[in-house]
Amino acid sequence: MNERTFEPSKAHRLDDPQRLTWMPPAEVIERLTLVPGMTVADVGAGTGYFALPFARSVGPEGTVWAVDLQSEMLGLLEEKLRRESQPGNIRLLQGDAAHTGVPDGVCTVAFLANIWHELDDLKAVLAEMRRILRRDGRTAILDWRSDVGYPPGPPTNHRIAVGQTESTLRDDGWHVLSSDFVGPYSYLVVSSAQ
Repeated sequence: MNERTFEPSKAHRLDDPQRLTWMPPAEVIERLTLVPGMTVADVGAGTGYFALPFARSVGPEGTVWAVDLQSEMLGLLEEKLRRESQPGNIRLLQGDAAHTGVPDGVCTVAFLANIWHELDDLKAVLAEMRRILRRDGRTAILDWRSDVGYPPGPPTNHRIAVGQTESTLRDDGWHVLSSDFVGPYSYLVVSSAQ
């Protein structure tokens, strides 16, 4: 963890209903073309803001690996799963983006939401994404735009510009498949290792 890591004491912000208007999960699901049967790793899952709708999209025959570095976040997600009627296809794992604990080669999509700017060793993270993805799999990085003011999100000096994210991926041998804005504050870069 570093000073850019989101603090569990602020977890209530992750479930703020206002967030649905400026970071709509349905728009992300559509852009990722999630369908029943897929396996998704939600790396940095937090309280399940994306993991829960992903689980509904991939259906009972699919799987969502909800990975988070912080046990407090996973505890909040586990509580949600117990309290609410949620899909039974979410697997919780404590791990970081470079060591997820997800089995080799099982994921159709490896999704990193709002953590790219927090990571110290991007090369190690991209190696881990390669490890957990199927040959035809994709990595999707959703993060904060650097050209839009704060708040919401982290301070602008913590953000990584979309062009820099694309360059990092290309320099590591990834093929950028799409790069778009999602809502007014975020970008989504989807890439493949093939």
